[in-house]
Amino acid sequence: MPLRRRAALLLAALAAPLLGAAPLLGAAPAGAATPPAGLYGTADPTYDGVWRQSYAFLALHAAGVTPGAGAVSWLTGQQCADGGFASFRADTATPCTPKTEDTNSTGIAVQALAALGGHQQAVTRATGWLRQAQNKDGGWSYNPGGASDPDSTAVVVGSFQAAGLNPEVTAPGGATSFEALRGFQFGCRDKAAERGAFGYPSNGTLSVNAKATADAVRGSRSAGFIVQAPASNTAAKVPACGASGSTDAYANLTPGASADAGAAWLTAQLTKGGGHLTAVTPGADKPSPDYGTTADAVAALASGGQLDAAKQAYAWLAGNSAAWSHGNPAALSQLVLAAYATGNDPHKADGADLVRQLTALGPTPAKAAAPAASATSSGQDQAATSDHKKSSSQTSTWIIIAVCLVAGIGFGLLMASRNRRTR
Repeated sequence: MPLRRRAALLLAALAAPLLGAAPLLGAAPAGAATPPAGLYGTADPTYDGVWRQSYAFLALHAAGVTPGAGAVSWLTGQQCADGGFASFRADTATPCTPKTEDTNSTGIAVQALAALGGHQQAVTRATGWLRQAQNKDGGWSYNPGGASDPDSTAVVVGSFQAAGLNPEVTAPGGATSFEALRGFQFGCRDKAAERGAFGYPSNGTLSVNAKATADAVRGSRSAGFIVQAPASNTAAKVPACGASGSTDAYANLTPGASADAGAAWLTAQLTKGGGHLTAVTPGADKPSPDYGTTADAVAALASGGQLDAAKQAYAWLAGNSAAWSHGNPAALSQLVLAAYATGNDPHKADGADLVRQLTALGPTPAKAAAPAASATSSGQDQAATSDHKKSSSQTSTWIIIAVCLVAGIGFGLLMASRNRRTR
């Protein structure tokens, strides 16, 4: 789960008592910290159960692996009566609280169930819920009723595409999902180094953000999390801005042209970083490699044919992401999908079998992919099986640290994030 999504959930949990809502932290049912049978991973699923399960299904589907019936039943059992999904329901016999349902969990669950096939009723109910959650500007927020953001909007656009529906979803007022995405893009009237990038709204301003750019590029191309490798490389085209900047060439771009401009910006950032993106993590003074967003960028670039740049970024991931992804089903899923998007074999990622590592974190699959014939890979997979509980414990420790850091941000940030942001 991306750090921003997790931090937003932690903020909501910390502020819930002030809003008169039931607190999310420290008030989960007694069994919430113990992952239920059928779920991938061993870390507390409270904030990412549906997300990581769906991500795992998408990666396994791309690798030719069919999840076990128990794992699939776990995901379908998480759906609420109105069609939406929350991040995790510890007790599925208890009706959902509408404000706990979110567009990200619902959108990725739609993509996963659509990929598996045979779950049309669940998919139809979920896309119906997403339609009702669309904002007037054509976009979606994490929870219904909040201001639109590019990440949530892209997840939902991908879900409509996966469900066989028109991804250009029109809101009651006439605005479309693609118009909402383009509204987050920087253009000719912005600094040259920002042009083409997409921003994430926070504290009343729109700031350039690599994660938002990768998601918006993929969404503008109507692509979900599964991106098939293009046959050849295509250069991304960038709009020409006049010297004065009085006319914004970005203002009326088609979704594809908007995505191209974003892809060009991503490529420049990857080149600048030596094949990967960077970010400043909470508590750090200097930027460090951003593995998750780099993997997102790989899929985003591949979705538009920017294969050369995508392959270079994937090559860096294959050689440097083992510690980051170890024991983490969502991270492993990102790497598997990045390999798929670039035509690489996820069974042989720098000597590691990513698919076997992922399947080791969940129930026995109904149909497994052919095993890789690498002794090195086999040894790493055995280590993944025996050590993933330790890794999950480390993940939980970081969540605790994040709680402390987020608490210092304060309630004002939460309220600001729920107001309509403008550039």
